[in-house]
This record gives sequence, structure tokens and C-alpha cells, in this order.
Amino acid sequence: MKKTVNVGLIGFGTVGRGLAEALHRHQERIAKQCGLHIRLTKIFARSLTALPPEYATAQLTHSADDLINDPDIDILIELIGGIEPAKTFILQAIAAGKHVVTANKALLSQEGQEIFTAAAAQGVEVGFEGSVGGGIPLIKGLKEGLVANQILSVMGILNGTANYILTRMTDEGIAFAAVLKEAQQLGFAEADPTYDVEGIDTAHKLAILMSIAYGMNITHAQIATEGISRIEPLDIDFAREFGCRIKLLAVSRSLESGEIEARVYPTMVPVSHLLASINGAFNAVEFCGDLTGSIILSGAGAGKLPTGSAVAADVVDIARKIAAGSVSRVPALSYLAEHVTDRKIASSEELRSASYLRITALDKPGVLANIATILSRHGISIESVIQKGREENEPVAVVILTHTASEAAVAAALAEIDALAAVTAPTVRIRMLAEE
Repeated sequence: MKKTVNVGLIGFGTVGRGLAEALHRHQERIAKQCGLHIRLTKIFARSLTALPPEYATAQLTHSADDLINDPDIDILIELIGGIEPAKTFILQAIAAGKHVVTANKALLSQEGQEIFTAAAAQGVEVGFEGSVGGGIPLIKGLKEGLVANQILSVMGILNGTANYILTRMTDEGIAFAAVLKEAQQLGFAEADPTYDVEGIDTAHKLAILMSIAYGMNITHAQIATEGISRIEPLDIDFAREFGCRIKLLAVSRSLESGEIEARVYPTMVPVSHLLASINGAFNAVEFCGDLTGSIILSGAGAGKLPTGSAVAADVVDIARKIAAGSVSRVPALSYLAEHVTDRKIASSEELRSASYLRITALDKPGVLANIATILSRHGISIESVIQKGREENEPVAVVILTHTASEAAVAAALAEIDALAAVTAPTVRIRMLAEE
């Protein structure tokens, strides 16, 4: 039986250092659990001239080819992010017969099908636990722990930056722009925060989870996505009045038609729901299986050590399979490659939900009646109306809660409402999560 598994690492940034620390700190315990030694042998990092002393036994290189072409390296870890050259490095490693571990959610949500197909053909493993949920074992839990279930839905908070911003806005009444600036200073948000605050990062992660949950080919571009940049403290205050907290949710459901719902959007979540209590930079996902019912997993969704822990778990898992001769025992996406299909994503226009509408309109007679008439004409019934303050001929916030209506109807109604002369700003719409 193989006693040593050699690992090559491409990228020695935050997560790369977290992985190295995890393997170094727990090497003796891992050896006791696995019966083998996992050795970090080569590290590719262009910007470094020397490795920290605790990793002195590893060789530093400035060429990825030194790892890809080394026949002694069993597992290649890619932690540089982005599409290229990460994709090329991974495919070259697979072609060379190496197992691969990555935390690259953007790459997998866009090019995953090609990577998984290549790995299956070559008979090697692809580990990607760190790509979704940081240190939370979402992927292993979904593809192994819940394998006996038909997954009915996946719903969760998958971006710590957005959740941190919404939490600060909720707890301290701070405006979005101010919290974002603070998050950037603390390192929670990137210099360009678009992927985080506009829901794109969340869509990347949802696409990966959906691939496993439903055995389907999907990219993040197929997921209807909205962000949180238009949320204001006023919306947070109204949410509190309604017994809700605003969260950026990833939502997917298997519909009776056989189609799959896939959306990312800000949502008013009732405080009675467990997801409403997930605050700060934490993540949480609720899986609903036909046998288990609802299961919620939560924890640190990003960061050096949580994500490093997830990447290390993949390395250990693959090393165990190498030692036991059981490589490819579990398909990368849980479903066998020939059964991963192009299931149809439901048109967002056909989906239905209740809505919070914050309309900014002049306080003039007849304005509210006009708005109500437009909503009625599109088949949207009103649950309640709230107006805060009264300034004659000045803009005020009129908040309307609607009953369930189709996305198409709401979009058409809002286009008419926003075109009214008395409406002075685009309407803010937030979906309402129905209480079970």
C-alpha cells in the first residue's frame, strides 16, 4: 500500500497558506487517521523568493510545468482563481494522470463540465469542497450524505461579504456605501466588489450545488441574479416592521413540471426562519430532501483557515482513495457522467412570489389610486400599504406588500408605475420568503 502521497500547490495566497498550515499543523493526526503521509513537495508562486521556514522541505518554483510534469506528484492543487491560466493548468494535470483539487468556483461554474468530463475519462479525482461555503462541508454532505434523497430544494446564504453588509445595515442602521467601504478596509470585500454585492459570486456557488443536487449541466449565466446595492436603511427598517431580515438568498427548486427554478436575489426572510439568524460573514444552506426534510448547515463561508480546511479535506479524501485503490468510487457530481443532463431552467417570468415594493412618489391626491389600478390590471392583489410621513407635493416612500404574483406581471406593472409623472425614482422590489 502506498505510504506517501505527494502534493503540488499552485498558488500561495490566502487560501494556499491556509491549506499549507492545515496540513502542517495536523500532519501527525492526519497520518494516524489515514495510515499514510501527505507531503507538500512543490509550491508554484511567482511573487515569492522564499517559502516560510515551516515549509522549507517543499520546493519553491516559478513554473507550473515543474508541478504538472513531475511524475512523483500525485495531487495538484489549484488555488490561483480565475478562468485562465487555472483551467489550462487543471486540464494539463488531468491529462498527466494527476488528481486535482480546486476552490475555484468561477471556473467550475463556467467550465466545470469540460473539467469533470476530462477527469472521468482519465480516471482521476476532482475535489472542490472549498469552492462553496468555505469550511462548511456542503458538497460532501450533498453528494454523499444525502445521496439517497431526491433533492427538492437548495436555499441559502452563500456570500459572506453581502451578508456582512446586510447585517451591519440591519443592526446599526448604516447605509450600504458606508458599510461597503468599511468591509473593503477590513478585507471582507474586494477593491472591486461587484461579484459579491451584485450576486454573481452567489450564482457561481449555486450553479455548483445545483449540478450535484439535480445531476444537471448548468452555468451561473443561466441563473437569474440580482444584488443588494439598491437596498437602503429605509428598506431594512420596513423589513423589521414586517418581522423580517433582508438576506441575499440563492434559491433553487425542483418543480412539478420537471424544470428547475434558479434565482439569486435579496429576500425578506421571516425572523422565525433559521436563515434569518445567520449574520456577519457566515454562510448557511438549507437542503430539503424527500426523505430527510429540511437540513441546514452553517459556518464560516470564507477565509484562510476555513477554506484551507475544506481544501485539505479534499486532499486527505483523495489520498485515502489512492491508498485503498478506490479512486473514482464517488462521481464528482454524485451522478454518473452519462446521467448528468441538460435539464431545463424555468423561465423567471413564470415564477411566482409575494413582493415588497417601495415606491418613491409625490404626495399628491390620486397617486396611490393610480398605482393600485395598475397593480390590479396586472392581476396583482395588495396585502397592505404603508406610507411614512406626509410632505405635500414632495416625494415620500409608499410601501406595498403584494400577494403572490408572477414575475412577468410584477415587472410589467413596475414598468408602468415607474413611468408615472408622480413617481420620482425607480421602485425597489424585494421578494418575500413565504413562511412554511
